[in-house]
Amino acid sequence: MIKLYTDSSPNGFKITIALEELELPYELNHVHIDKGENLLPEFLALNPHGRIPVLVDSDTNTTIFESAAILLYLAYKTNKLIPVDHNARWQAIQWLIFHASSVGPIIGQRVNFEFFGSGKNKEATERYKKLTERAFSTMNNHLANNLYFGGEDYSIADIAHFGWTHIAKIINFDFNHYKYLSEWHDRIAARPAVQRGISIPEPATGP
Repeated sequence: MIKLYTDSSPNGFKITIALEELELPYELNHVHIDKGENLLPEFLALNPHGRIPVLVDSDTNTTIFESAAILLYLAYKTNKLIPVDHNARWQAIQWLIFHASSVGPIIGQRVNFEFFGSGKNKEATERYKKLTERAFSTMNNHLANNLYFGGEDYSIADIAHFGWTHIAKIINFDFNHYKYLSEWHDRIAARPAVQRGISIPEPATGP
């Protein structure tokens, strides 16, 4: 049995989307970050860094945190949401890592400086705006010649990127001027499992 510890956040939505796509049964545990529940001893025992999501799979006696790692775990557990072809599989993994190392942190820092910092640090705010645009441009250029990040197959790489483009839409980080990225986003957003995933445990409302 899978237990998922999560909150309404881009990183959390990646895993609820994946579980809904895979139709795997799971027990949901809502960790209210705004109430500090992610810093309670029982949660820190699962992830000592105090961040969601965390997945516990009693079938394999596995506890794992970090959304990219959880997506890889679910893909390899089910042999789904990851291309079968060798090169396509590594392309998907490459874009998953690009998301984890660049896109997620960049947009996250932009949110921090632009919203929570009220834009007071203008240098940092402008820096992360430019880095966000560069990331969007990189993604758009790839999608100009690929239906999905892994090529022809919808995969965990798409789920990872959608977690943050979904939030970008909510908080008006506009990327409509990137044609292929926008078309890709709309295509992913129309999937029924994605629509369910972004409502669990609750829909995001912005910063």
